[in-house]
Amino acid sequence: MPLPHPAHHCHGVSTNPEDYFLSRRQFLNRVGLGMGALSLASLLDPLDLRAAQNQIPARPTNTLAPHAPPFSGKAKAVIHIFAQGAPSHIDTWDPKPLLTKMNNKTIGGEGVAMGSPFKFQRYGKAGVEVSELFSKTAAHVDDMAIIRSMYTDIPAHEVATVFMNTGSLRITKPSLGAWTVYGLGTENQNLPGFISLRSGGLPIGGATNHGAAFLPGVYQGTSVNTSAQNVQQMIQNIRNSYVSKAEQRRQLDFIHALNELQAKNLPKDAEFDTRLATYEIAFRMQAEATDAFDINQETAEVRAAYGQTQTGKQLLIARRLIERGVRFVQAWHTGWDHHQDLEERLTIKAGEIDQPLAALMTDLKQRGLLDTTLVIWGGEFGRKPTKDKNGGENPGRDHNAKAFTVWMAGGGVKGGIVHGATDEFGSAAVQDKVHVHDLHATILHCLGFDHTKLTYRFNGRDFRLTDVAGNVVKPILA
Repeated sequence: MPLPHPAHHCHGVSTNPEDYFLSRRQFLNRVGLGMGALSLASLLDPLDLRAAQNQIPARPTNTLAPHAPPFSGKAKAVIHIFAQGAPSHIDTWDPKPLLTKMNNKTIGGEGVAMGSPFKFQRYGKAGVEVSELFSKTAAHVDDMAIIRSMYTDIPAHEVATVFMNTGSLRITKPSLGAWTVYGLGTENQNLPGFISLRSGGLPIGGATNHGAAFLPGVYQGTSVNTSAQNVQQMIQNIRNSYVSKAEQRRQLDFIHALNELQAKNLPKDAEFDTRLATYEIAFRMQAEATDAFDINQETAEVRAAYGQTQTGKQLLIARRLIERGVRFVQAWHTGWDHHQDLEERLTIKAGEIDQPLAALMTDLKQRGLLDTTLVIWGGEFGRKPTKDKNGGENPGRDHNAKAFTVWMAGGGVKGGIVHGATDEFGSAAVQDKVHVHDLHATILHCLGFDHTKLTYRFNGRDFRLTDVAGNVVKPILA
């Protein structure tokens, strides 16, 4: 539908274009362009569209421009490898020799002890004991701060997964990645500041895990299915063969101009402004996405180091994104829920990640990125030291919210240290306990934030990632 004629007269009274601006949605309906024309389905060929690296487009509402943190954080970016399903700490990063001695005996009224079937040995100059399941990753133990005293609130997968990602058990709140980009912006204006890498459908807990909740939507994570065969399938509708590059740019500029014109007469619509910002990101993203997600641009040696597997592909993409200035990358590695056949299934699952994770650490270090990149590995809770009664002859371990392990490496943390401890069987954290809120407070500290002051006002209250709790785990800080 064409625009109303701006010079229309009625009974001698002249009208202006502003008179037609009842609301943004009504106006866009009259324009006839529709937001579909600006969706990913109608984005341009990526050539010649990108902003220069670190160059911020001259939009007054650019909320993704990089910001300096309140104090100098050593980490500038984050790679969070989320081992969803709750890995057994007892069989990976927290050795319990007494549990092995008590194998098949009743312990503490909890059940029948299940000693770990895996051997532990000391690695690195620090001599930290790590399971044979992570023998390759353990070669980097001198760069790691291993927290063996983690605990959470509820041992239910979906609740604990969302809690680990958002710090909330009840209401929907922004994710850790969204808070990070809200606080720091992002270095690359041609890619989203927060990217969530998955294999297949959305993991348990869905989009809440990478959502922005009440923060402006521009801070939410962009979820990418890395199991697709090529970049065009990973990020669909990456090119438009029907509209020229210049015409697409003209359409976006026109919508921006209309939005600014209407804003002079009506209150600004935060949701609409966020949508426009998202379209700008998507528009520019097409120029760089084909490059960032294409691991075939890496040498055969690098690809072989990560391994020709889905997990290897994910972690290599994660490094490429961080290298290009993406602020927060989360790589989902699901399938750690082992109630039965633990020895076989845990061997397979750890085998999927051990080589790629070791390669990531090596790669970041060789490229000088580890000092400014905070690498995090861990799940949503841990496992019990006893046999799961439902495991039959090939048992596994049941859920345990009282004890699990998370390790961190790189920017802001000491290497070669173990923080905290569980009891002699690994059933509960007993020394220097670290709650999920404490972990989040520590991550934000590494990025240069006081977690009590990184807030956003919503519904009359200043919200923060750590709610009203959380203490920085100072002993692990560099």
